[in-house]
Amino acid sequence: MTSRRVLPRPVAADWAWQLRAACRGGPEAVFFHPDLERGSARQDRDERAKAVCARCPVIVECRRHAIIAEEPYGVWGGQDEHERRLVIARRRRDNRRRGRARVRSEV
Repeated sequence: MTSRRVLPRPVAADWAWQLRAACRGGPEAVFFHPDLERGSARQDRDERAKAVCARCPVIVECRRHAIIAEEPYGVWGGQDEHERRLVIARRRRDNRRRGRARVRSEV
């Protein structure tokens, strides 16, 4: 008989936060830009999406997911693609620095 202690936890638990998201059931087009959308149209759409995020009870979980998964498109957790790319680049840079510091301390 298999011990329950060695079984992986249910994956559904990792995604349960999405059930409480303010965007759930809303129009996806608010969160993802159409091809070639630029300028004020894109800025206005992003602002509408971020307004939904601002009242969302799971904004932190959503943002964490988007950064860890490196979501390339859309507004997630109140951040657009550009804002996430900056955070992801900073995380990578910090991780490289920590790695170099760790190597130096091991030598």
